[in-house]
Amino acid sequence: MMKIERISAFSSEGMGGNPAGVVLLDTMLPVEKMQNIAAEVGYSETVFAVKKTQNDTDTDWRVRYFSPETEVPFCGHATIALGAVLAEACGDNTFDLELNDAQISVRGTKDHDAFKATLTSPPTQSSLSSCYETSLLLDLFGYSRAQLDPRLPPAAIHAGADHYVFALRKREDLRHMVYDFDEGKAFMRKLGLVTIMLVWIESESVFHSRNAFASGGLMEGAATAAFSGYLRDRKWPKQHGITLIQGEDMGRKSIINAHFCENIGSSIRVSGRTHKILI
Repeated sequence: MMKIERISAFSSEGMGGNPAGVVLLDTMLPVEKMQNIAAEVGYSETVFAVKKTQNDTDTDWRVRYFSPETEVPFCGHATIALGAVLAEACGDNTFDLELNDAQISVRGTKDHDAFKATLTSPPTQSSLSSCYETSLLLDLFGYSRAQLDPRLPPAAIHAGADHYVFALRKREDLRHMVYDFDEGKAFMRKLGLVTIMLVWIESESVFHSRNAFASGGLMEGAATAAFSGYLRDRKWPKQHGITLIQGEDMGRKSIINAHFCENIGSSIRVSGRTHKILI
């Protein structure tokens, strides 16, 4: 019988976090079957992983991610969850992952009675949004330009998948994020977006975020690696690491740590703790 692990990534003291399904397989399943499993699990992403050889010491895995409605090219929190499951099954190690369009890695280690993981993301890139694109984004969420924080202009961001991001001046505006789900889904799929990320800047190194994810069939998702790459591209005040607080307004607070060097386009290291979800 297939075993589906349910893992909450980026949890704090065994609570909160972003849930993901994790399935380790002997051979990759048909796409339709994986899509159906992801829909049944119901989390924003379920990750499927197959060891590339039968060598017990091999740490190379073929990986695919599915939301309840679509395949996703890369998902950070599901990769963290996968790192925890691989560490439990194979021991502490760094695992090389072959995605559809990228090569990444995740290191999973035992952390007392739980597990933690650090992923190395696909390369990043970003570009500022046009006035027209910004207007479309604001209309979707019902915000005005006066509510935007000029320190981080609206932008298209990428780290294995495409997203948009814009920053809000006030924490309460982020808390009250709302959008028409069907309109958001059509908008994101037309532009090939996985999420639209909204952030509030608490300090130069601490950010709060929400991520519209109608493209995948759910209200919210995540985009930490792409956002970190955007900060680097903007030459954000000399910070080589940030903390992103996510899901707080949904009652599932996530603590995400990201670290990066100054090389434009290079990978981001994203880390967090995990815990198993018992059902």
